[in-house]
Amino acid sequence: MTTGRMAEGTFRQAMAWLHTWCGLWISWLLFAVFLTGTLAVFDEPITHWMSPEHRAEEAAAEARGPQRPGQPEGPGSTSDRAQRLDWAVAYMARHHPSASMWELWPADAKGGGALTVYWFDDKQQYASARLDPASGRPLAADSPDAHRATSGGHHFVDFHYQLHAGSLGLWIVGIAAMAMLVALVSGVITHKRIFKDFFTFRPRKGQRSWLDAHNAVGVLTLPFQFMIAYTGLVISGLTFMPAAGLLHFGTDSASRQQLLTALNNPGKPAPSGTALPLPSLEPFAARGERLIGQPVRAVVIDHPGDAAARIAVYGWNSEEETRRRLSPTTGMASFEAASGRTLEVRQPGGVDGGTASLAQSVLGSLHMASYGGWTLKWLYFLAGMAGTAMMATGAILFMVKRRGRHAGAFGAASSRVHGLIESLNIAAIAGLPIACIGFLWANRLLPVALDQRAAWELRVFFGLWLIALAHALLRPRFQAWREQLGALAALCLLLPALDGLTTGDWPSAQLRRGDWESLGVAAGALILGAGAALALRGLHRRGRAPAPPRAEP
Repeated sequence: MTTGRMAEGTFRQAMAWLHTWCGLWISWLLFAVFLTGTLAVFDEPITHWMSPEHRAEEAAAEARGPQRPGQPEGPGSTSDRAQRLDWAVAYMARHHPSASMWELWPADAKGGGALTVYWFDDKQQYASARLDPASGRPLAADSPDAHRATSGGHHFVDFHYQLHAGSLGLWIVGIAAMAMLVALVSGVITHKRIFKDFFTFRPRKGQRSWLDAHNAVGVLTLPFQFMIAYTGLVISGLTFMPAAGLLHFGTDSASRQQLLTALNNPGKPAPSGTALPLPSLEPFAARGERLIGQPVRAVVIDHPGDAAARIAVYGWNSEEETRRRLSPTTGMASFEAASGRTLEVRQPGGVDGGTASLAQSVLGSLHMASYGGWTLKWLYFLAGMAGTAMMATGAILFMVKRRGRHAGAFGAASSRVHGLIESLNIAAIAGLPIACIGFLWANRLLPVALDQRAAWELRVFFGLWLIALAHALLRPRFQAWREQLGALAALCLLLPALDGLTTGDWPSAQLRRGDWESLGVAAGALILGAGAALALRGLHRRGRAPAPPRAEP
């Protein structure tokens, strides 16, 4: 029995060491991934807030009365779907005739908005242009109808899964997700009384309080965190485990392109080299709409102007469909441009590639909360914020336990290493939220007609984060916490006023017209600002508190 207890204690101690150090070195990255992933749950409302020009269009759409998603105004007007598609084709034929793919969006989800066209440029990057729905002419950057260039809420999506660093960032996040699973399992083993501790919180007890908070939010969101880490790895499984695809297709660049085509665009024809004028797209759009039972979202032409051209019609998912379907795919019908023959019909919720692809699609939907409507999104948001708090409390707990120690795991250098760790805590826990809210401020303060405006918003985000890191390294730790929390509180609490001053759209006006997306962003900023202000108040109280008397030896 004694030997068994010793073995159990040694094993739990080993798990505690693994949990502490594995969790610490990825805590800053996981905090960033969790925070931006939590914000990405509401990427569409954030994009809506960051595109204030949408508001006039949506007000006009409301005045027209209810419409089906993606359905422009009726026949005979200059903005009906057939006319819009003709204008889109004319623009692409004039400006991008050599592009291998044209993607035409005749209307937005509310049936209005500008006509938008997409293509792959010479660097195989996704490019786009917005056209005037009344004339088909490109909207100039300084046009009153032009939308400000912004990556919107998709910035948080992109950062969440690849850190804006392409495949390298994807691998970094994947390794962090694996380390997170290790930290979760070792944490469960370490905390023998984990469920009892969930109901225990002792405020104002220093290290004990931080441990109680860490345990509480950890146990509360444990199933959610396991699910998020596992499904995040599954979504990118072919990237992390590429052997099967490389074995089948080969390893050279052309073979990798064939693999990507097979995964993302199955059935795409090869160009024939024989020219053939593109037929009118409206008959194909109408047929596709009938076959899939959804209004038209986009018309995609592969190899336009070639005899082997393929025309694919994609549908819009209604809000009801996204609530009740696990798979987020829309309907799709593809046709042979030369003969009009139907090539493929995929009903809403279906996927190409069989059961394995369907399973991956469902797991991806589970990870991204693309079903269940707003109720599930709010549950994901709250669970994500609790998970973010778990990362933060764990990193702070590490320093609370070691603050003031002159010896430790790093010997004589322990004090310097612990100081560096606390600076990184400040830059991650306070600095990253400053960068996130600063990203929203940049959206309002940068000139609308600024060249590469979306890229400048990202530069502001990363620039503020670097400034926060430099500030945390140069200032005394306690002062750095107070100053960064103060800056975060001010930026958050003043965001609604900034919105009103720069766009003339105050929260009262948003409330009158029922613009809940814009109000939600403002309310979220106010809540975060209030939380930062409360934390700052607690630090002020701690700074004024008298030092405890030194105990006699």
